[in-house]
Amino acid sequence: MASLRRAIRRLLTERLGEQTSRPFMQLLALQSIADGVRSQAAIAERLLVDAPAVSRLVGRLEEDGLVKRGPSEDRRCSRLELSPAGHAELGVLRDALVWTDRELLRHLTAPEMAELKRLMEKLLTGLVQARGPLPVDGCGGPPEA
Repeated sequence: MASLRRAIRRLLTERLGEQTSRPFMQLLALQSIADGVRSQAAIAERLLVDAPAVSRLVGRLEEDGLVKRGPSEDRRCSRLELSPAGHAELGVLRDALVWTDRELLRHLTAPEMAELKRLMEKLLTGLVQARGPLPVDGCGGPPEA
């Protein structure tokens, strides 16, 4: 699985390199925020990086006008939102993901793809049952709907 994950990430980052100079981790942070993650702590947990790294990453995204920080119910942290420019930059990642999916699907028949999808859903269900869903709010407030 690790070899497959590395091969897919390499394919995706090569495609992204043709479209943007933005680092992959910044694009993943934008995607997390678009998915409803509203705090730096939740981004750190989702991306498996430490809090200072996320602080720098979000600071850069804010400097570049892609993310806005707003007030949160918990005064210890801020609420993250994508700006219109952030949504546009996220389109580059989404296009690359669609392209990558198509590249991968070229190597499987329809029945193989159905079986892979079934197995991946089974893995996801098992992981969520065992560990819980990915966090979206690390500030102590309720998750966004």
